Amino acid sequence: MPKLTSIASITCWYGSYPWYFPYFLHSCSFNPTVDFFIITDNKTKIPHLPDNVKLVHRTLDEIKALASEKLGFTVNIDYPYKLCDFKPAYGFLFPEIIEGYDFWAQSDLDVIFGNIRLFLTQEMLNSYDFISMRHDYTTGCFALYRNNEKMNTFFMKSKDYKLVFSNAQHFCFDECNFAWDALSLGKSIFEIQTEIVSFTHLVKAAQITKDIRAHFDFIIIEGYTGNVVFENGKIIYKDALEGLLFHLFWIKKTYSPKIHPKKIPNTYKIGPVKITH
Repeated sequence: MPKLTSIASITCWYGSYPWYFPYFLHSCSFNPTVDFFIITDNKTKIPHLPDNVKLVHRTLDEIKALASEKLGFTVNIDYPYKLCDFKPAYGFLFPEIIEGYDFWAQSDLDVIFGNIRLFLTQEMLNSYDFISMRHDYTTGCFALYRNNEKMNTFFMKSKDYKLVFSNAQHFCFDECNFAWDALSLGKSIFEIQTEIVSFTHLVKAAQITKDIRAHFDFIIIEGYTGNVVFENGKIIYKDALEGLLFHLFWIKKTYSPKIHPKKIPNTYKIGPVKITH
């Protein structure tokens, strides 16, 4: 039997863990063939941490110093959310974490994973160097990079990466420099006026020139959809469609339970504005 292509997912999180963190961890446990690394300054003991979730304790100042040394210029990471701009550089910045893995992924905590390997099959992983979860832009919440020098330094192809990394402003470099609405309406990233050359610009251009093999497809579920169920490691929409993950980006804007769940059941509903079980 051929060896399963290995995947290491990297998430950076600073401060208290959010209410949805137990859902993230619970969903990770249903994907034992993927390793999830969380770089954090939070040393709170986590009960029932899944075996495939690893905590890497580093302060934000340590990350800033490390990135400045590796990149050769002073970076600006004065607040945790700024790390979103650095996601395409995680493979370059944290080689010791991804060493030996075939792929690495950038990820957020506001996701509930379904069956990752159902979508990221051996055939797909063999065929592509970069895999986005949407058809229109590179997805910051979860995206895969082949673990090689080309993909780990691909962010450097942007003429603006030094500006982005050294500036306090958040540029949404990992995605599309905030051009989501235009892209979702069908425009090409090359038709839109943006402040910087984002990672979507780089990957879409390289896909056209065949410099890398990139895959864009809408395989996640997000928004105020309702009709979503987590069922024993699967994310199911309207009892019919399965997604690789559910992105809680919109729900967390309106839903913030005061009591964080201690135990997550294997089946629960993700409604348009809250989770119920």
